[in-house]
Amino acid sequence: MFQDRYSLAFKLYPYERSADQDADSPVRHPVVVMGGGPIGVAMALDLGLQGIPVVVLDDHEGIGMGSRAICFAKRSMEIAGRYGCGEPMLDKGVVWNLGKVFHKEGKVFEFNLLPEEGHKYPAFINLQQPYFEKFLVDRVREAQAAGAPIELRGKNRVDSVTEFDDYIELQITTPDGEYKLQADWLIGADGASSPLRGMLGLDFEGRVFEDSFLIADIKMTADFPTERWFWFEPTHGSGASTLLHKQPDDTWRIDFQIGWDVDRKEEMKEENIRARLDAMLGDVEYEMVWSSIYTFQCKRMDQFRHGRVIFAGDSAHQVSPFGARGANSGMQDVDNLGWKLGMVIRGEAPERLIDTYSEERVYGADENILNSTRATDFITPKSKVSHTFRNAVLSLAGDYEFARPLVNSGRLSVPCTYDGLSLNGPDDLTGGPARTRVGSACPDAPLGAGFLLSQLGNGFQILTIDADAPDEITVDGVTAKRLAITASDDATGALAERYLGDAASAVYLIRPDQHVAARWDRFDEQAVQAALQIACGKEVAA
Repeated sequence: MFQDRYSLAFKLYPYERSADQDADSPVRHPVVVMGGGPIGVAMALDLGLQGIPVVVLDDHEGIGMGSRAICFAKRSMEIAGRYGCGEPMLDKGVVWNLGKVFHKEGKVFEFNLLPEEGHKYPAFINLQQPYFEKFLVDRVREAQAAGAPIELRGKNRVDSVTEFDDYIELQITTPDGEYKLQADWLIGADGASSPLRGMLGLDFEGRVFEDSFLIADIKMTADFPTERWFWFEPTHGSGASTLLHKQPDDTWRIDFQIGWDVDRKEEMKEENIRARLDAMLGDVEYEMVWSSIYTFQCKRMDQFRHGRVIFAGDSAHQVSPFGARGANSGMQDVDNLGWKLGMVIRGEAPERLIDTYSEERVYGADENILNSTRATDFITPKSKVSHTFRNAVLSLAGDYEFARPLVNSGRLSVPCTYDGLSLNGPDDLTGGPARTRVGSACPDAPLGAGFLLSQLGNGFQILTIDADAPDEITVDGVTAKRLAITASDDATGALAERYLGDAASAVYLIRPDQHVAARWDRFDEQAVQAALQIACGKEVAA
């Protein structure tokens, strides 16, 4: 039988005995993260770069089998870029912006996910999850060498948790025996099966779709372009739908829709997987790397914060893989939680700021679940009527543009806009672009020899475009620093298009996760101070 090639080289945090195991009583830490996958490690990196001590506990010593997640969106790359590991990911990944949709053998249409210029990162890269995790851990090692208080503990299995008023106690098993640990805050990033969720008696709510998909990763040299190709009812007959993606190292991901009432053990036999691949690829030499079968699920927890336990990534929510919303939404969880937890731990914000993590990311999860459910219903119609409608849309889409938005092979991941939520300040920029409205993630734009997002940094910012303002403003110990831009700095006009629209000038208050907190056409100190307090979860006097 073929073997996984990725897990062999990525034993990233081998077991080492820690001083906590020899302590007379349980050692207390500000933050413990349960789960050493990409979300857990990214969470530790975010906090550690803020100077907040954090311990990651994982029952393994690195990356598990298979490429698993492969499509990482522009927003995830921008977040990784802020953490200092976006460039190696981009260098290793396969860049793509173009997708094509086929019905049987005819091309229905193609789409470009990033048709405009002026962004540091592309719409997507394809990068096997083991590489994505390795680059995160490599950055952790660099940060540790520079003094960041991050610990990664492999072979530390959490067996139970006990909740107290102001801390959590964990019972942990290692190769050297058991020990206890305490945490002011515990973050569950332990995946879709989430032992932590089970320990607390919490569960998901949502829907399981009655269909199965077979993943096959293969190594081959082929002349397929670097694009996302999706077939509805392919004529090779290997599945009701098929998806093809290129990955680094001459590796290709192929997904086959194989139906609900299948014998999974039989389908996973190498000879049967090869039969499907041969029918699709023809006379092409390839080597099988990894395979798996999955079922669509769209679920989430009711709330992501439970006292001093906070859930992120797949432990908090699950979506179907079409649309690449799993790992990418998990990275947005980290991006949202990190600065909020940091401010609360430093005493700069009230605990209710943590509640807004749940508020905003539940909102984001619902958006992802809605899009994933719609895609799944289109890809896997469950009635004769819905199947007829689906194929009629596909027939029309080849010739008529109006039908193309109805074709749904997976609405691909974009950052969530937190419309109407509690941390939002005023949107008083008359004529301002909708894409940079309050609650939106800031789009990138060329700025000098670099890009805007790289200059916004990791704290609160006041972005002024042809507007006066002080160099910084401080409220209750929280400072927002100014980034001043004039028309002469905007050589391409992209920044004016994305941030001014019809306005002559603009002032933006931007959060540490680079979402817009408020915006105006001119600087008003009282208004900016009030918006900064709102963005920190504080009560503002009337």
